[in-house]
Amino acid sequence: MALRDIFKFRELPESETSKPFLEHLEDLRWTIVKMAITLIVAMIFCFAFRGTLVRVMQAPLHEIDKNLGVLRALGITDSIVISFHLAFYAGIVISFPLLLFFAAEFVLPALTVMEKKFLFPAIGVSFALFLTGVLVCYFWLLPKTILFFFHDTQSLGWDPAWTVQQYYSFVTRFTLGFGLAFELPVVVLVLVRFGLITYEFMARTRPYAIVLIFILATIITPTPDVLTLIAMSLPMVVLYESCIWIAWFMKRRQARAA
Repeated sequence: MALRDIFKFRELPESETSKPFLEHLEDLRWTIVKMAITLIVAMIFCFAFRGTLVRVMQAPLHEIDKNLGVLRALGITDSIVISFHLAFYAGIVISFPLLLFFAAEFVLPALTVMEKKFLFPAIGVSFALFLTGVLVCYFWLLPKTILFFFHDTQSLGWDPAWTVQQYYSFVTRFTLGFGLAFELPVVVLVLVRFGLITYEFMARTRPYAIVLIFILATIITPTPDVLTLIAMSLPMVVLYESCIWIAWFMKRRQARAA
């Protein structure tokens, strides 16, 4: 159903010849190929600088305890496997604008002239939101999280000796997850454009959404202090509120066009 809606949405205007379903699938295949090639090239570039990536990712550890900067590698191939993982996640970050462009190129081929003018700014805003989420998490939330687990481990009388695989798996997923959370306005814009959600629905469910955001922040945030909880949930609330205004603006624009 969703795939059919997407294909229906990306049909060409009536003045042009619409493509059959199989040609849409062919376009989808080439879009996936282009995105895969872009990501692979970005991974190769990032892998060449894996030493720098390691120093950047371990910087929060040095701020807590210099001894934590020495992580334990338990597997023989950990150096290569984790380097590939780091290159993959870093490749997603640096190639994110191109990945968005290829996705938009497939889903939105029937844009008007005015909408096409906003395509590149929209991609820039989307990447800026993603990068903002990553940086906020890395420079502020991640050090607090690691510090909490460090003290919590010591409070139980254990020595915080973390492995390379565990540390990098936690840091990369936590950081990228926070960056993707900042993409909420972009996702809502697409859903509103497809007609899957409306301004009325989002405005009506605002109180429930805010409560849900705080519950999720309580679960995700490992630190028990209120300031950290607010710092993590407040951006989500602001983003959700911005999504409501985006939906209202799009509804008003569609009403004027009609």
